[in-house]
Amino acid sequence: MDSIDKKLLILLQKDSKKTTKELSVKLNLSVTAVYERIKKLEREGIIQNYVALINRSKVNKGFVVFCHIKLIQHTREFLTKFESQVVKLSEILECHHVSGDYDYILKIAVRDMEEYREFLVTKLTTLEHIGSTHSTFMISEVKNTTVIEI
Repeated sequence: MDSIDKKLLILLQKDSKKTTKELSVKLNLSVTAVYERIKKLEREGIIQNYVALINRSKVNKGFVVFCHIKLIQHTREFLTKFESQVVKLSEILECHHVSGDYDYILKIAVRDMEEYREFLVTKLTTLEHIGSTHSTFMISEVKNTTVIEI
């Protein structure tokens, strides 16, 4: 990956709807050269996907919770089972296996506190092997980016 690929990736991360013609002007390359570079980055798995980023508040999912999970045991079976169950819950945007006092941190987006309580009681705490949960509520979002500096 050369410096042009890096510039191309930054441009695509900021706006993946830019046409190859628009990108070619910014990179001082031909449209074909830009197209071929994008295809190469896709083949190599550097570009994984293209998505539309949604304003959570506009779709009634503006209440964000970071939920710390502690499992009752750390066996492979318990970890695998928990992970296979948690990926099925649409309210969970992110799930990270972490070190420290807790085993997992979940990022959850719901409408409000009432919907979070319902989610917690009817879905999350019914998952197997959860020993305890600790919820932290987002007050404001200071930074949220998907751009990875290369």
